[in-house]
Amino acid sequence: MSGQSTLDESAQDTNAFYRRTLHVLSDAGVPFLVGGSHAFLEYTGIVRNTKDFDLFVRQTDLDRAMSALTDAGYRTELTFRHWLGKAFQHDVFVDLVFNSGNGVCPVDDAWFEHAVETQVLGMPVKIVPCEELIWQKSFIMERERFDGADLMHILRARAETLDWSRLMARFGERWPLLYAYLVFFSFVYPSDIHRLPAAVLDDLAARHADLRNAAAAEQVCNGTLVSRAQYLIDIGQYGYADARLAPRGAMSAEDAIYWTWAIDHVR
Repeated sequence: MSGQSTLDESAQDTNAFYRRTLHVLSDAGVPFLVGGSHAFLEYTGIVRNTKDFDLFVRQTDLDRAMSALTDAGYRTELTFRHWLGKAFQHDVFVDLVFNSGNGVCPVDDAWFEHAVETQVLGMPVKIVPCEELIWQKSFIMERERFDGADLMHILRARAETLDWSRLMARFGERWPLLYAYLVFFSFVYPSDIHRLPAAVLDDLAARHADLRNAAAAEQVCNGTLVSRAQYLIDIGQYGYADARLAPRGAMSAEDAIYWTWAIDHVR
């Protein structure tokens, strides 16, 4: 029984830390959105225990956020200069996310324009839009973590209310990834295929047919966009161009090298 009490007290302390973080940023006038398990709960109704607390900010607001938290007694670091900062107090922390690990999902004004108002930890906040949550999660396909089930549950709960035009615009030329998840949905929930908009499925199917008839001119591996580890052999030995790097992606070669090194050194 005492062990359970210790766990409950630890959870209360952690939540108090999260609430204080929200207060610090709010008092400093730093715009932020809550993501992670809290956004997932809002859109699916599924409760998930997690040690992560994700706050999304524009890159242009990151310095202000870090300064406000530093002034409040937090230890802060720019963990990865292309997408992530952290703020610590003792052994708990929050993530300050301004992009995705592959560099293709920057937090911009539209995230805030379409954010949803709700309550998190008893405080009024805004959470990341459902479309952006899908967009960012779709690129997570590591051996140790695959967010496909999250996407299936989001689509099952929200397919009819999504802004599909905006979602497709987010994916842009990477639309085959979205199409792959929609086909996956038809496998996971065969009785619910009708919930996906027929016009979107028809459009993507037609694009895919055109893709089959016109092979890409360059040898590029988009796999590095969904896993930083599993396609290194393709860009290292098989001669494929890395889709994360300019002009195809937004990462610098230096950031990609550090992001790869961090697989075994930074968590």
